[in-house]
Amino acid sequence: MTAEEAEKTRLIDEPMNKAFDWSDDETPVRDALWDYYMEKNSHDTDKTVVDMKPTLDMSDDQVKDLATKLLKK
Repeated sequence: MTAEEAEKTRLIDEPMNKAFDWSDDETPVRDALWDYYMEKNSHDTDKTVVDMKPTLDMSDDQVKDLATKLLKK
């Protein structure tokens, strides 16, 4: 993994409570999004993989926006 690739995925690997002031969850952002999509897809792993794939190419700001939209209660 290059430094650029590592930087690109930095936020997605942060605990929710460190990435967002509105969360006290210690789950990494990646796992929280995975859990959200699993619930949405009736625990269909194949569908969840398809939904999660775009997040791997997103910038930190895009991931932050997506997580806020989907996970902030």
